[in-house]
Amino acid sequence: MNGKLMAADGATKTAAKYAAALLCGSALAGVPAAAFAQDAAPAAAQTGTPAQVTAQPAPQQVAPQNEIIRSIRVEGAQRLEPQTILSYISLRVGQPYSAAAADQALKELSATELFSSFAIRNEGGNVVVDVTENPVINRIVLEGNERLKNDKILPEIKLAPRQIFTRSKVRADVARIIELYKRQGRFAASVEPKMVQLSQNRVDIVFEIEEGPKSKVRQINIIGNEAFSDGELRGEMLTKQARLTSFFSSNTSYDPDRLAFDQQKLRQFYLTEGYADFRVVSAVAELTPDRRDFIITYVVEEGERYKFGDVEVESQLRDFDSEAMTNRLGIQSGDWYNAKLVEDTVEGLTETAGAFGYAFADVRPEFERNKEALTMDVTFQLREAPRVYVERIDVNGNTLTQDKVIRREFRLAEGDAFNSLAVARSTARINSLGYFQEGFEITQVEGSQPDRIVLEANVQEEPTGELQLSAGFSSIENFILAGSIRQRNFRGRGQTIGLNLNYSRVSRSAQISFTEPYLFDRNISAGIDIFRKDFDNDYFNRNAATFEQSSTGISARLGVPLTEYISLVGSYRFQIEDVTISEQQYFADFDNDGIATCEPLLASRYLCEAIGERTSSILGATLAYNTLDSRLRPTRGRSLQISTEFAGLGGSVDYLRIRGNASQFWNVGSGFIFSLSAEGGAIRSLNNDPVRLTDRFFLGEGQIRGFDIRGVGPRIVRQFYDEDGEIIDIIPDARNNRRANDAIGGTAYYLGRAELEIPLGSGARELGLRPSIFADIGALYNAPNPSLLTIPPPNPSLFRDNITGLRTLSPTDAEGAANQPAGDLTAFREVYLGDTPSPRIAVGIGVNWNSPFGPFRIDFAQIIKKERGDDTKTFSFNVGTQF
Repeated sequence: MNGKLMAADGATKTAAKYAAALLCGSALAGVPAAAFAQDAAPAAAQTGTPAQVTAQPAPQQVAPQNEIIRSIRVEGAQRLEPQTILSYISLRVGQPYSAAAADQALKELSATELFSSFAIRNEGGNVVVDVTENPVINRIVLEGNERLKNDKILPEIKLAPRQIFTRSKVRADVARIIELYKRQGRFAASVEPKMVQLSQNRVDIVFEIEEGPKSKVRQINIIGNEAFSDGELRGEMLTKQARLTSFFSSNTSYDPDRLAFDQQKLRQFYLTEGYADFRVVSAVAELTPDRRDFIITYVVEEGERYKFGDVEVESQLRDFDSEAMTNRLGIQSGDWYNAKLVEDTVEGLTETAGAFGYAFADVRPEFERNKEALTMDVTFQLREAPRVYVERIDVNGNTLTQDKVIRREFRLAEGDAFNSLAVARSTARINSLGYFQEGFEITQVEGSQPDRIVLEANVQEEPTGELQLSAGFSSIENFILAGSIRQRNFRGRGQTIGLNLNYSRVSRSAQISFTEPYLFDRNISAGIDIFRKDFDNDYFNRNAATFEQSSTGISARLGVPLTEYISLVGSYRFQIEDVTISEQQYFADFDNDGIATCEPLLASRYLCEAIGERTSSILGATLAYNTLDSRLRPTRGRSLQISTEFAGLGGSVDYLRIRGNASQFWNVGSGFIFSLSAEGGAIRSLNNDPVRLTDRFFLGEGQIRGFDIRGVGPRIVRQFYDEDGEIIDIIPDARNNRRANDAIGGTAYYLGRAELEIPLGSGARELGLRPSIFADIGALYNAPNPSLLTIPPPNPSLFRDNITGLRTLSPTDAEGAANQPAGDLTAFREVYLGDTPSPRIAVGIGVNWNSPFGPFRIDFAQIIKKERGDDTKTFSFNVGTQF
């Protein structure tokens, strides 16, 4: 009897022991408070948490040891079959029953994680397994997650609706959610799981999430640095300390990968400064007690500073003389050691060997450190390698673009001797197409033999269709809308077809264009444009145009390459221009001969001279030199272009126009791109007549930032007299009375621009943000001297008749009135402003953004220098999209 009691007591203690273990395990997932039921449940339904669901073995009856098991019965099962439950345990009918066997069966039931409570009792050889099954999950609820939405968390966790609830999965899911937040830099995030019990043994699992702030880098400490200050070294790191000035920086958050990268950056910096023995002893990131920020501590050993000792080239290639190449090295003995300079030298020697056909040239620098003299001897070994020929050119990844469109940009053909410069040029030409991924590179793969190489163009096609939508505001044109649709790779043949539409209150235009870059598969480009342009000049009245100009025409062009970088393009354009003004407003019969003519008092003399229909037959030629690495987003190279236009091959217009422009781009390192550009032009009449208004140059927005459309250059301004006979000077704010201020263009101009594109952090680069600072300079001048009008006060007794239009008084009265029109026009004088080559200067900042809805450009400009009469504009933007 005592044995039975001891066995029962032992089984009970064992079950209690495992129940306590389960309670401890549940505590790992947190001990949350109970939640209210969120489903219609019976009044008896209880709420709880995963930590409260524990095994509760029932007291076992005292049974004799080693009693034979006659039967095993399962009680409490709802979803699981009794036979399935019995298969989980090792108790079998016919075996002796013992406390040890019951204890093992309890362990086996616990391992299944299918039951919230379970017990085994022996009733005279009849063993009863009493279980309470774990509930079924009704739904998973996430609360408090704002930075990480449900679609980012739910696929990462194990629990899901209609699954069996288990405590281990809850703990794993809590850890997984916290890990997701750590990847977002939120190390203070906490997750509290709760279980809401429902009817029919169902539960809702609720994860209450406290996201916490994004963990920043509060401080970066550096120990062991003597040659450079902490500030200098922090400046070399990608990770930045969280400060008010770094509010918009994405590099102030803690990132373990960035920590490793910064160690490499420190090493690279010291190696470029001569510290060849530098090493980072340790880098430790400590979370502050409030778990909000990190303090990073680097321990470094700088070592001694070295200078270059003997530097030479040893070449085993027959085409290279070791002594001659040594003399051409950019490294001098006695200079401070610079590992970056060594890398650049290796790259330069490799490119030089590649230009002579040694594609697999092996250039290895060998170092010999003299710790006593603190010098570093460097020997560049050019190992022997065979000349290489192009075995094959493979084009992969193009689904739309035809192979020939890519192959014709190669400067190498199959069977040619390998040339690294030709490969680099081929890469630049393919990049300039704008059809493929940014940063495309031609890869080189070993061929079937040691002296053979395979060139692979593994392209990834990008959208080449462009739908540009632009909007702006101008003091001249008010709101401006422009749209264009263009396909730069039409039918995958490299052809360009486009339609451009522009509309504003004073201008409208439409153009259809087509370009074939390889006519009849020959290296000859051809194109054609059909256009219509209408322009209403708003001079006196903001609701009525002074004159209307319409141009309708067609142009064709043909281009041939003269060399790899120089091309010649010829063009021909025929257009019909018609300039008209409102006869009702600006025509008058002051001579009383019955013929109404354009009256300069109303429209100005230069406008009256522009009226009429003319035809222009224009022959043009353009000579271009281009070494840019990309047409769309160049980072290095230069572009030069000069073009001439001769009008007079038929038609009614005669002039000679010449323009030139040049640009240079430099990659100045660390992602900075600096560029300079210059442009200028002049036009001269060939029949001694003044250059027509519509053929002159105009300068403003689009060419020089900080100024409005046609905001720079010669203009005629009417200054009106007030009732006291005083001049009203409208120039300080020409926008208030645009009807009295109009640009008349010039016959010569120049422009200059300097711009520096500034790289941002990885987060900004992913958003496609590319800010820049710029300075623009330019001027427009040398307009034909206009005839200016002056009508002095007092106001004449001239009036306007609503039926017959403008009338004149009797000759006696008209003589005193100087034929001045009445109505809303008072006495005035015209002044001529802005005709000077004096430079206009503007500086500012701009941002290019590859936004989700298309490319976006915004500019803010500050005027440094302008002339009286210029029309300024501080802000401008442009937006578009791609398909």
